[in-house]
Amino acid sequence: MKKKILYIEDEPFLGKIVKETLESQDFEVLLKNDGALVMNVFKSFIPDICILDVMLPNVDGFTLGLHIRSQYPKLPIIFVTAKIETDDLIKGFESGGTDYIKKPFSMKELIARINNQMNILQANRQVNNVKNIKIELGQFVFLQDKYELIINNKIKKLSLRESQVLTILAAHRNQTVARKTLLMSVWGDDSFFNSRTLDVYIRKLRSYLSEDPHIEIITLKGEGYHFIVP
Repeated sequence: MKKKILYIEDEPFLGKIVKETLESQDFEVLLKNDGALVMNVFKSFIPDICILDVMLPNVDGFTLGLHIRSQYPKLPIIFVTAKIETDDLIKGFESGGTDYIKKPFSMKELIARINNQMNILQANRQVNNVKNIKIELGQFVFLQDKYELIINNKIKKLSLRESQVLTILAAHRNQTVARKTLLMSVWGDDSFFNSRTLDVYIRKLRSYLSEDPHIEIITLKGEGYHFIVP
């Protein structure tokens, strides 16, 4: 069965090329050029993944991502943007994004990112079908399958990527995890762009875990991270 892609892009020429190329790779693609009417699409077309341009007329990609995420919590969303500033990355992930690709991009990279997202989704479904995974981290309880971090009956919902990074750190508690190991395990490559993205996630996880003063994520320059858990 063909994987369904909802692609929102307001540049007609780019949209046409991307749609035709993806269809030649056996994807089913629904292309729209305006974010305002996208939610109505879900009544008749349920995608396996969304590709959203950030700069859209009427409703921008980030706002659209939030709407989609509220209705479909585990649907992969790739944002397409010309911006790679840290604040933009953070806003994208907070808006439900699970990956980013920067304009201009190659179709080879886009297809690789789509396949990577689909593989991650399938792997998480398999884990969830087997058992609930509960990891104790100091005063925290990390429910891996639910993407939840709990302390003192307070629940913090994590994004898919945050959960993946924390899972790897937790598996190597009180050890050093190479930066490349995290990048290859979560994103499938160690490009500069993904490296910047990892920095964002590490900073966010430090913020979440700061309620337990005995937990630390220490950066080892040129090596990786040391996750200290009592």
